[in-house]
Amino acid sequence: MINDTILLAQHDGVATITLNRPDKLNALNADLLDALEHTLRHLQADASTHVVVITGSGSKAFAAGADIAQLHAQDAHSGRLFAERGQRVFSLIERFGKPVIAAVNGFALGGGCELAMACHMRFAAESARFGQPEINLGIIPGYGGTQRLPRLVGMAKALELILSGDMITAQEAHRLGLVNRVYPAAELVESTMTFAATLAAKAPLALRACLEATLAAADTSSLEGMHVEASIFGRTCGTVDFTEGTAAFLEKRPAVFTGR
Repeated sequence: MINDTILLAQHDGVATITLNRPDKLNALNADLLDALEHTLRHLQADASTHVVVITGSGSKAFAAGADIAQLHAQDAHSGRLFAERGQRVFSLIERFGKPVIAAVNGFALGGGCELAMACHMRFAAESARFGQPEINLGIIPGYGGTQRLPRLVGMAKALELILSGDMITAQEAHRLGLVNRVYPAAELVESTMTFAATLAAKAPLALRACLEATLAAADTSSLEGMHVEASIFGRTCGTVDFTEGTAAFLEKRPAVFTGR
C-alpha cells in the first residue's frame, strides 16, 4: 500500500521515489518498506517509466538503516522473516528490469546502505556517509549487505567495513567503486536527474536489454554470459527501435524511439 512514507514524482520517463521519514532519518520501517514495494511494482508495470531515482527527504539522510524500535522486538524466528522482507524488496530493485539510481543525499547506513547497493548506480553528495554498523548492535547486515558489498568493493574491504562497522565518506566510497559519482550536495539531485533523463531518452527496449545482459554477468560463467548476450543481442535486432536507430545513424538525423 502507498502511504506518506514515500513520495512519488514522474516526469519525461523518469520516476523519483523519495523516502519520506526525515524526522527519523528515513529509517526503513515496515510501512516504508510496504509503500516502497508497492510503488516499485507500479512503476515496473508502467510502460511510460524508463528510469527510477531513489533519494531521501531532508538534508541529513538517504536512509539511516532499519527502524531500531521494530528491530529490537525481533527473536530468532521473526528476525529471519524481518530480513527476508527487506531482501525481497531490495531484490525487486536489483531485478527491476529498468535502471534504478540511488541519489544518496546523506547517511546511508545499515539497511540504507543496503538499499543503495541494490540500486544499479549510486550518485552521492559530498556529505554522504556509508556504512554497515550492524555489528555494533550484535547482528549482521540482513538486507543483502554481506552479498552485495563484496561484489562491489572486493572481499577484503567488505570484511573490513562489515566487521568494524566503520563509516566511510562519499569520496572513499567512490575510490572503492561503491559510488559512481560524487557531487556537491546542492547539485546532487539536479545532476542525477540530468543523467537519468539521458538514459530515459535511449531506446527503451535496448536500455532494458543492456541491463539484463550486464546483470547476467553476476550470476553466470563467462561462457554462459556470452550465450545470454548473443541471445539478447539477437532479440534487439528484431525490434522497430533497432531499425529506426540504424536508419537514423545512416541518415544523420536524431532517432525517434518508440519502445517497439
